[in-house]
Amino acid sequence: MKKTIVCLSYISVLCLSIFFLQKARAATTATVTATVTYQSVSVTVSDGVVAYGTLAASGSRSTIASEANDQQTATNNGNVAEDLNIKGTNTAAWTLAGSAGSEQYVHKFCITSCGTPPTNYTALTTDYQTLGTDIALSGTKVFDLQITVPSSTSTYTQQNADITVQAVAH
Repeated sequence: MKKTIVCLSYISVLCLSIFFLQKARAATTATVTATVTYQSVSVTVSDGVVAYGTLAASGSRSTIASEANDQQTATNNGNVAEDLNIKGTNTAAWTLAGSAGSEQYVHKFCITSCGTPPTNYTALTTDYQTLGTDIALSGTKVFDLQITVPSSTSTYTQQNADITVQAVAH
C-alpha cells in the first residue's frame, strides 16, 4: 500500500504540474486606427497695400470707398479656426500715437460700419489688438484703415506706416 500511495502522489503532482503549466493557445488581435493632422495657422491680407498719398499737416485719409477706396481683407488660410490680431508700427521718422503731434502720427482700423472717420475706428498701437475672433477655415475679416499724419515734421519723405495682422489658433 505504501508504494501505491507514493506512486499516486507522484502521479498527482505530475498531473497538477501539467495542468498548471499549460499556456492558453487561443489569441486574437484588434487594431485601433489613429489619425492626426498637423495644425496650420496662416493668414493673408489682400490686397495688402494702401497708398494714402501726400497729406498736409494733421491731414487724414481712410480706405473707405469715398476716399482711398482700398478695404483690406484678412483670410484664414490655415486648417483650424483662428483669432486675428492687428497692430501698427512706428515709421522711420514718426511715432505711432493716440493723437497727432510733432513727429507723431495716428493710424486706426475699423471692422464694422466704417463710415467717414472717426465712426467706429480704433487707434492702433504697437501691441496686438483683436481684429476678429473664431474666423472659420477660409473665412475672412474685412477692415478699413485711416491715417492722420503729424502736425509738424522735419521729414518730408515717404514713410512706411506698416500694419501687421497676426493669426493664432482659436
